[in-house]
Amino acid sequence: MHYFEGLSFFMTLGLILIVAFILNVFQKSTYYLSLLFSLVMVYFVFIKTPDQLFALLGFVVLGYILMQLTSRLKDRKKTMPIMVLLAGLPLIVVKVLPVFNVNGFGFLGISYMTFKLIQIMIEMYDGLIENPMSVLDYTHFLLFFPALSSGPIDRSRRFMDDWHKQRSRAEYLELAGTGIFRLVLGLFYKLVLSAMVFQQMSMLNPGDSWYLLIYMYYYTAYLFFDFAGYSLMAVGASNILGVETPMNFNFPFISIDIKDFWNRWHITLSTWLRDFVFSRVVMRFMRKKVFKKRLTTAMVAYMINMTFMGFWHGVTLEYIVYGMYHGVLMASFEWYQKKSKFYKKNKNKTWYKITSWFITMHLVMFGFLIFSGKPLSWISKLISMQ
Repeated sequence: MHYFEGLSFFMTLGLILIVAFILNVFQKSTYYLSLLFSLVMVYFVFIKTPDQLFALLGFVVLGYILMQLTSRLKDRKKTMPIMVLLAGLPLIVVKVLPVFNVNGFGFLGISYMTFKLIQIMIEMYDGLIENPMSVLDYTHFLLFFPALSSGPIDRSRRFMDDWHKQRSRAEYLELAGTGIFRLVLGLFYKLVLSAMVFQQMSMLNPGDSWYLLIYMYYYTAYLFFDFAGYSLMAVGASNILGVETPMNFNFPFISIDIKDFWNRWHITLSTWLRDFVFSRVVMRFMRKKVFKKRLTTAMVAYMINMTFMGFWHGVTLEYIVYGMYHGVLMASFEWYQKKSKFYKKNKNKTWYKITSWFITMHLVMFGFLIFSGKPLSWISKLISMQ
């Protein structure tokens, strides 16, 4: 069984959601039902790969220990980098080992679960979370089955607030109706549109002159429908359970600049990076007076933030270059916004917005082409032919 794939998963999901719907209509809590089925889903998804199952359970236990330690050390701010590093160490090991042709220790969803754990720990140091989560709340948050494998990346305080929220029957029915729509739309995106685009993409001839350009357009569409489809299904299933898991996409292809794009694409990742990487790098640089100008500080912080994002996806060259590429785009646009008189004069004009949209979309799609690894494999083939 795989998350949001195959008949067995969707039959199980349908049963869970029907039971959850009935309980919610009669205003009964589905907290324990959701926790139970999250654990059941973990068992059935990982039962054929026991190494992954044990690695996942080990990570959950390690994370809980680190959370408890953090609650005791939270007044000692200097311990935060060490604790965060310990929380991220399993992910670092999982990402680095394949470079040396060593596999193991990894499991589906480790990247997302790591960010969830680090969020809890940092917010404990910040004083936003006073007490560690209970064993059940912590396990439920990390293993919440709709968002386990590929997000969205929820926040623990928001997640728990949803379970404590008292909704009227009318409020729940409205949320559930929205959830059903999102679930069906996500199915259509992932099972129909992404499959159609992938089929057309696989028929392209690598020998054609315009192959990479056409592939870039197809791959962008495929990536969006596949990932947005999964995210919609995850959010929709969450809504039916009574949880308002945050949306991950907000019409990203109408973005008129690169900052606008990252406010619309993989939103829970970009906001996580903003809150726990970018803003903290900026504050540290300003506190230490590393750079004289705020603009320089922001530009360097964008480079660090987006390069970190690339490494989070993986330590292979295409992901690292993808992250650095977007770091350059974000830093350059920051300078352009702050320094360009042309931008300030024309930014609200229709012709400028249309032109900016066209350029932004092609910069974004070129980034996805890098992400696909296709240019690097194409270059390596050319070199091997020499």
